[in-house]
Amino acid sequence: MIVGVPKEIYPGERRVALTPVVVQMLAKAGLEVAIESGAGAAAGYPDAAYQEKGAKILSDRAAVFSQSDIVVQVLCHGANDKTGAADLPLMRRGQLLVGFLRPLASAETVQQIAKTGVTAFAVELMPRTTRAQSMDALSAMASIAGYKAVIVVADNLPRIFPMMTTAAGTITPSRVLIIGAGVAGLQAIATAKRLGAVVSAYDVRPAVKEQVQSLGGRFVELPLETGDAQDARGYAKAQDEAFYAKQRELLGKVIAENDAVITTAVVPGKKAPVLVTAEMVKGMAPGSVILDLAAERGGNCELTHPGESYVANGVTIIGPINLAGSAPYHASQVYARTLTSFLANLVKDGKVRPAEDDEIIRETLLTQGGEVVNARVLGPVASGQ
Repeated sequence: MIVGVPKEIYPGERRVALTPVVVQMLAKAGLEVAIESGAGAAAGYPDAAYQEKGAKILSDRAAVFSQSDIVVQVLCHGANDKTGAADLPLMRRGQLLVGFLRPLASAETVQQIAKTGVTAFAVELMPRTTRAQSMDALSAMASIAGYKAVIVVADNLPRIFPMMTTAAGTITPSRVLIIGAGVAGLQAIATAKRLGAVVSAYDVRPAVKEQVQSLGGRFVELPLETGDAQDARGYAKAQDEAFYAKQRELLGKVIAENDAVITTAVVPGKKAPVLVTAEMVKGMAPGSVILDLAAERGGNCELTHPGESYVANGVTIIGPINLAGSAPYHASQVYARTLTSFLANLVKDGKVRPAEDDEIIRETLLTQGGEVVNARVLGPVASGQ
């Protein structure tokens, strides 16, 4: 079977789905790799590096789709809401498609993918189990985004992170608040702590307190009744508006005490909750920085402009899109490894294993035979959400 890697076509995307080092790993699983010329160049992987490992270089995108049994991408149609639809005519019935598809965001997009007849696997639907950890592309990208968030904040903050004792006196450390202690948030805590900041974190899930503290952060506890705050997959559950209103009221004082705030709170398939209001921003000291990792989902900050950085009331508000993609070399490296593990589990003896044989295959399978078949997605699709 041939695994094809087309060039990413989302504007500004520099990652590539497979890197040269995994070509030989896939060969051991009986899979050949064909890659569009130049697909890895922006991430630091030239065509020659792929050829040295045994990959075939194809001249154009259409050739990759026509010659491949499995097409792997970083941002497939759905996750690529700008130019992804251009790939739909290139897909064919029975062909496999693997990558980020954002299946819970748009019923129309999912139906468009299904109508091509392609058998699509959405990596963001990966179950959160021990066996699936090596295939968890969403967590891999979130970790890189959390690291980069801190670096961007440090570059924009008119302060240094660590405490320093100099001949001119002592410089106090910066105070950084992380809202949301998922994978991205925990990596942000660890990175900010390594850079010398005083770090605190808030999460609606009390269960993450120990993880925050293990990384050297202070866990902010608010007197809120959360009930069952996380779902079976470990993600935070959406709360009602009364809860968010009370949370905003209590968070305002905490935010005002910090020099920088990084928000990471997202709920799968839903608009990101607004946790930082315009009034809270006014309460921050001039020169403070807010980086909203949930910008692509609408933003946790009321004043976030997705894809933009601007100053409001003396506070710099940054709403990055695709922050993991700003470190394309290593982001591609870890993404390629998750795909390689997934493909090795999916294909055995040259054949694709049926979904009923394996939980990982069953949970990530999105479309097959012209239909949407994923149980998690069928509800939103049926209701047209």
